[in-house]
Amino acid sequence: MRILITGAAGFLGSHLTDRFLSEGHQVIGLDNFITGNRANLAHLSDNLNFTLMEQDVSTYISVSESLDFVLHFASPASPSKTSPLGYPNLPIQTMKAGALGTHNTLGLAKKHGAKFLLASTSEVYGDPLIHPQPETYWGNCDPVGVRSVYDEAKRFAEALTMAYHNFHGVDTRIVRIFNTFGPRMRLDDGRSVPNFIQQALRKEPLTIYGTGEQTRSFCYVDDLVEGICRLMDSIEHLPVNIGNPLEVSINEFARLINEICENSAGLIINASERLGDDPERRQPDITKAKSILGWEPVVGIRDALSRTIDYFRSKLEQLQA
Repeated sequence: MRILITGAAGFLGSHLTDRFLSEGHQVIGLDNFITGNRANLAHLSDNLNFTLMEQDVSTYISVSESLDFVLHFASPASPSKTSPLGYPNLPIQTMKAGALGTHNTLGLAKKHGAKFLLASTSEVYGDPLIHPQPETYWGNCDPVGVRSVYDEAKRFAEALTMAYHNFHGVDTRIVRIFNTFGPRMRLDDGRSVPNFIQQALRKEPLTIYGTGEQTRSFCYVDDLVEGICRLMDSIEHLPVNIGNPLEVSINEFARLINEICENSAGLIINASERLGDDPERRQPDITKAKSILGWEPVVGIRDALSRTIDYFRSKLEQLQA
C-alpha cells in the first residue's frame, strides 16, 4: 500500500511509519515539526519507500500519487502548561489540527478513494463518571475548560469522520488512544513519563502534581501500534479503545520508575498544583478490541519502562557529551 500519515515525525507517527515500511509499504509522512522531532525520521533519509512532506495539516494537502490509506495523527498532545509543546501553549494550532486538519485529510482520502484512520483519544471521555470507560460512554467534558482545545478538537474530529463515512461513504476507522509511552517521546514533552524518568536518572525526587492518587492506564508503544494495525485491517467504523487496562495511581507509577532507576530520592507531592480538569481516573474498557481485533497488550509495565528508561538514558548521555 501507499500510506500517508500526518504527524509522521511525532512519537506515535514515527513508530507507525517504521512499522509500515518494515512490511513493505510506501509511506508519505507529513509534518510541520511544531511538536514533531526530525530525529525520529533521520534513519529514513535513504529509504526509497519514504517521502517527507513538510507542511501544516491545516492547509490544503495535494498528493499526486495514488493513496490506499490516510492516517491523521498530527496534533499537539501534551497537557503541560510549562512545556512549549503542551497544547495549552498551542491552543489555536491544536484546534486547527483537529478541525481543519481532519477536514483536509478526510477530503484527501475521499479524493483518492483511500481508507482513513483518525487518531482520537481517551480525553473525549473527559473526567469520566463511569469506570472503566467503554466506547459507548459519551463523556464528561468541559467545553471551555483548560483542556478543551484538545478534548473538543478530538470530539469534533470524530464527528466529522463519521459524517464523511455516513454521507460520503469514506471507509473510516477511529482509534481512541489511552496513555501511551515508549522510546522517541521528547525530553521536553512535559508529560509524566519523560518528566519522571529524567528526574529519576538524575537522582532527583519525582515531582507529582496533585495528590498522586489519580490513576492512569499506561500502554507501551509497540502494543499500541499493533492494535492500530489490526484496526486498519478490520471493517469497524465506530470508535475502538486501544490502551492497557492495568490501572495504576501516579504515585505507584512514579515509585516503580524510581525502583527501576535505583533512585532513592523519593517523591515531592504538590497537591495544590494539579492541572485543571485533570481526570481523576482513567482506564479503558478493551472488550471491543479483544472481540473484534483479537488484541490486548502483551508488554508488561516493568519491561516497557525498562526499555523506555534505556532510551532516555542514552538521550541524556548524548546531551551531556
